[in-house]
Amino acid sequence: MTPGKPLEGLLVVSMEQAVAAPTCSAKLCDAGARVIKIERAEGDFARGYDAAANGLSTYFVWLNRGKESVCLNIKDPADKALLEALVAKADVFIQNLAPGAMGRAGFGAAALREKYPRLITVDISGYGEDGEYAAMKAYDLLVQAESGLASVTGRAEGPGRVGFSVCDIACGTMAHAAVLEALIERSITGRGKGVAVSLFDGMADWMNVPLMFFEGTGKTPARIGMAHPSLCPYGAFETKDGAQILISIQNEREWADFATHFLGDAGLTTRAEFATNMARVANRPMVDAHIAGVFASRTRSECVAALGAANTAYGFINGVEGLASHKALRRVVVETERGPVAMAAPAARFSDGARALGPVPALGAHTAAVRREFLP
Repeated sequence: MTPGKPLEGLLVVSMEQAVAAPTCSAKLCDAGARVIKIERAEGDFARGYDAAANGLSTYFVWLNRGKESVCLNIKDPADKALLEALVAKADVFIQNLAPGAMGRAGFGAAALREKYPRLITVDISGYGEDGEYAAMKAYDLLVQAESGLASVTGRAEGPGRVGFSVCDIACGTMAHAAVLEALIERSITGRGKGVAVSLFDGMADWMNVPLMFFEGTGKTPARIGMAHPSLCPYGAFETKDGAQILISIQNEREWADFATHFLGDAGLTTRAEFATNMARVANRPMVDAHIAGVFASRTRSECVAALGAANTAYGFINGVEGLASHKALRRVVVETERGPVAMAAPAARFSDGARALGPVPALGAHTAAVRREFLP
């Protein structure tokens, strides 16, 4: 039996492109909402990011499963009328066009909610709708740089980027959570509300620990590669046969077990430079060098056995090829116009079973049918 989906019966209309807004609507679609994706005649530009998924864009295939694609030019009166008809019946309206663009077209969030009180509007932007940054283009890596994320990512030699669109994905995920809150509130009050999320705000929220650390100490957290700025030992070490193993010590009990059973030196728990986490952080080069020597004297399998005996948290540093063959990786398959594509499964698992995911739409595949349905 196919499990039911909690958002079945809800209509989401999304004037979306790229990653952030499609992330939000994809999650709503997975939960059963009908998502009508409004695209320009040339399509969401994310369709052209790459051609690695059976000739289609990886980002587009990932974030647009199950949606309906409708091509509209809202400067055209007939297309504008169709968008108005769609919004009139929608539960949620999402847009991530340039700030003010929808208002100038007659579809501003506040005006729509005034006309349709049960509607939930979602405005996704780069830096918000007001202020000197509102008009700035805000592609993901730009926001990684502006938010300070790049400054705390990478090795000491210089800033680094997170290797995928983390600001977009964070923003879309936060928007999804806010929409669910608004839906719950509407079920109580009968009224919708406006939601606004920016890429910058989403990443600034995630940057709270480095921000508070800086404002409390006057010091910027150092870039230390695979190590942890607040914990030691926490980092990658190479074994005798060239494997890279990452270990994580979170508290003094774990340190005592690691020192005794992996390093073979219980006396380190009372040695001044090693006795507490703060001392180890202050003496990180000494601590890491001591640990590195032990790792280098053992093979990967020997290290794994010793880490298990010490009850130490560890993991192997994989490349993407390691992820592709990882024993914990769950996959789903979605259909596309070019055939099936396998991808990592959505993270949440439900007790009533896996949810079926719909196909990825070809550009404008649903335009005619939606026009007949909403403007008969």
